[in-house]
Amino acid sequence: MKAAALLIALSTLLLGACAAKMSKDECRTVDWRTVGYEDGVAGRPGDRIGEHRRACAEYGVTPDLNAYLAGRTAGLREYCQPHNGYRAGANGYTYFDTCPADLAEAFEIAYDEGRALYVRERRVTDTEEQIEDKRREIRRLEDRVAESAFDVIDTTSTAEERTQAVLDTKQAAERIGRLKAEITELERERARYQAELDAYRQTVVLR
Repeated sequence: MKAAALLIALSTLLLGACAAKMSKDECRTVDWRTVGYEDGVAGRPGDRIGEHRRACAEYGVTPDLNAYLAGRTAGLREYCQPHNGYRAGANGYTYFDTCPADLAEAFEIAYDEGRALYVRERRVTDTEEQIEDKRREIRRLEDRVAESAFDVIDTTSTAEERTQAVLDTKQAAERIGRLKAEITELERERARYQAELDAYRQTVVLR
């Protein structure tokens, strides 16, 4: 299982570069069945062959479509297994509806299970990021309040500057209060999302 996952990851990286940067010699000598297999085992969409065709067109090379399709079919049968579907969903990858009919149902069920886990994890993470963003803003506002307080007591400040400093302090304090209320609400949401995630992890079949 680990070897298959590694193969998928490597083929995703290597073929992505290959399709965009194939040299003249590569276009002329490449094994199109292998290219098709790598696309299939990575679960890429069927129109991927168009990228290869465009990459080699300037060299006057046309992909061997039959060899490519034969390789892709073999690769898809390896890719379209439930454990790969679950992993793809859990990592937030897009499924391009590529699996053959006899493998699609089991793959898609597993993909949906993984995707549901991904969505729940993202809710927790996104909420935590929002909380941290608001905390950073509070720290910036607190620094501004401190600066304004200095302007208020600074004997060299003009009356206008002191008035503006007091106004800035009031506005910053009000904003800090709103941010703290928002953080409280977000923390409640995070706790709820975390509970939903924990409950889902207890029910889903880990693959």
